[in-house]
Amino acid sequence: MPRLLLVEDDRALAEALTMALAALGHDVVGAATGERALETLFTDRVEVDFVLLDVMLPGIDGFEVCRRIRARSRVPLILLTSRGDPIDVVVGLECGADDYVVKPAEPRVLDARIKAVGRRAVPDPGTPADLLRIGDLAIDSAAMTATRDGAELALTATEIRLLVEFAQHPNQVLSRQTLLKRVWDYGYVGDSRLVDAAVARLRAKIEDDPANPAMLKTVRGLGYRLVTP
Repeated sequence: MPRLLLVEDDRALAEALTMALAALGHDVVGAATGERALETLFTDRVEVDFVLLDVMLPGIDGFEVCRRIRARSRVPLILLTSRGDPIDVVVGLECGADDYVVKPAEPRVLDARIKAVGRRAVPDPGTPADLLRIGDLAIDSAAMTATRDGAELALTATEIRLLVEFAQHPNQVLSRQTLLKRVWDYGYVGDSRLVDAAVARLRAKIEDDPANPAMLKTVRGLGYRLVTP
């Protein structure tokens, strides 16, 4: 049974989500503040498979909690937000979240998003296990790791999946909807902000000058293309 850390300060909502997710097969551990969530993960060392993180929390907010988690862990993470403003969504994704869900979240939809993100965190049996190389980058799709000049890059599971997708289709333009389907496992028209924020984070980690990328190019009106040496 996958164990989820639910970080939500609204007690009634937390109890409702806990019961609903438990009925769908999840073991839920709760935290009412960001500080308590960080203690659960890094002081108490409770092993969790997933984090559901509310943005609006007392004390440190969900964005900062997400940043601190990402500095130490690749655990899959979804933001729960009542704010649908595009800037807030992008900020959350750029903090390292794998996805976001606008509240109120229907439990079965949330369960589907959890499973989709969880699948990205494990190797795909259909992915070749040999190393993919792009210049000084080496990507091991089986181990879900990537290195640059021999130094391992701190990539999330989603970023690894995204990099593998580009590396397996060098010099091809991949649309945002194609990437949503292949990387995020969304079979419907999804939010392209997920792709744009993930590409921005990936550029920050693989490009010498992320503002003027040499490898991961934007093709205006179409999508993105990985230019190989």
